[in-house]
Amino acid sequence: MQRVRLSSQQAPVHKLGDSQITLSPKFRLAVIQSSLLNPSPDLELSHGGEPLIPGLPDDVALNCLLRLPVQSHKASKAVCKRWHLLLGSKERFFTRRKELGFKDPWLFVFAYHKCTEKIQWQVLDLTNFSWHTIPAMPCREKVCPHGFRCVSTPRDGTLFVCGGTVSDADCPLDLVLKYEMQKNRWTVVNQMISARSFFASGVIDGMIYVAGGNSTDLFELDSAEVLDPVEGTWHPIARMGTNMASYDAAVLNGKLLVTEGWLWPFYVSPRGQVYDPRTNNWESMAVGLREGWTGSSVVIYGHLFVVSELERMKLKVYDADTDKWEAIEGPPLPEQICKPFAVNACDCRIYVVGRNLHVAEGHISRVSRKGTCEKKWCFGVRWNVVDSPDCFSDLTPSSSQLEVGIGAGNVSSQECQGLVWGELEGGLGVLDEAEKGGPGFGDGGGELDMY
Repeated sequence: MQRVRLSSQQAPVHKLGDSQITLSPKFRLAVIQSSLLNPSPDLELSHGGEPLIPGLPDDVALNCLLRLPVQSHKASKAVCKRWHLLLGSKERFFTRRKELGFKDPWLFVFAYHKCTEKIQWQVLDLTNFSWHTIPAMPCREKVCPHGFRCVSTPRDGTLFVCGGTVSDADCPLDLVLKYEMQKNRWTVVNQMISARSFFASGVIDGMIYVAGGNSTDLFELDSAEVLDPVEGTWHPIARMGTNMASYDAAVLNGKLLVTEGWLWPFYVSPRGQVYDPRTNNWESMAVGLREGWTGSSVVIYGHLFVVSELERMKLKVYDADTDKWEAIEGPPLPEQICKPFAVNACDCRIYVVGRNLHVAEGHISRVSRKGTCEKKWCFGVRWNVVDSPDCFSDLTPSSSQLEVGIGAGNVSSQECQGLVWGELEGGLGVLDEAEKGGPGFGDGGGELDMY
């Protein structure tokens, strides 16, 4: 419990994890702030009393605690007051991680229940391979999970969810929601100029671009617009020159590539457009690029890769010099990964989320192609599967985004967690299996209190 003093002044009351509350004007409490509540690292580490972890300097102990998976916070914050102050507030926890330059990736999966179509976000910690949730989006209950488009600005730890459609009325939305990882909360930001669903989206130089899609009268759009996340305002850009909804989109070499994708049967060649923000101009996509774009795309090593929904779900790469697609070396997508799936990438790794939220992690390797004068690459892939917990058996992915701004630093996460669990056992006595990392803990099982 915090120390308090009586005061007749109208000072606010701060309660752990809550926003400001007010009392009657006659008697108000002014909290003497604990040094752990002060964002200054020096004051936080100089807090008197018990050390964060016995036997370790506080700066080392803090570095260990900041590596704990989010799923372990509920049990960990019961160890002592200092742990509770650090782990009981999402904003404080992530602020400290950001200050220390942590950069591990987290995979945010926008999923829906296959029967009820109720939407939710699940997050996979790609260092500890544990799942946790984030708060629900503030939007209508009856929305079509496929019509939204999601983008992220990883350096800021921010997600944007745009557009969508009301499922019982086929009415596109101009809604724009922003999730801030550091604050663990959603906010509604300025709406798009045009309501749209099933459109293209991408981030170029920190600016968010959207184009095409379906309009309120269910016709395809040719309009496009851009959001400056700093100013929070949308501005129109050049029209696409053709009305089209988007099957997939990618950002390559500073340009937005938009394809409407194949439709069965293959009677008509798909359309594709390319936008250059430097000239504010659209041009037609190369024939080989749009005709071979038969799946979900990512950009790795400056090349466009596609997880093909045909060709036994092999991974292939586009060669701009020849305007052709080439299958890369390695096996096809593992059998556990079933359509529909969502694809994203970080550095040289590709993450494919399939039905039931099983995740295939593909390590992309490259070697110089022999016998050529120009620098050409041969690519290969090696797959690893991260099985999902049983409670995800009814979930289907709609989109996935990677955030890398608030992860871990250089010290081994597993080593730090060993020290922390030792302190947990010493400080709490006997923990049940869920709290100590047994069945259902660290594998995504059970529910998580996200404060």
